[in-house]
Amino acid sequence: SAENFIAASALKSLQEKTLKLVILYRKTHQENSRLRKELADTQSQNKKLNEKITTATQRLEKLLLNISDNES
Repeated sequence: SAENFIAASALKSLQEKTLKLVILYRKTHQENSRLRKELADTQSQNKKLNEKITTATQRLEKLLLNISDNES
């Protein structure tokens, strides 16, 4: 009957939409995982660079003090 056809068609449409939603969820989940790893890597690299900057700043301050002491 027409009602059964409409119900079957609606069910098929719902199944297709659900499948698309599951696929989109999986892709989004994978992308999210990749971005979390990328963020962690970037934060680690940022920390290392900040440590290098701190070390370089300390060395420069020592050199400047030595220069000032030698000029006195």
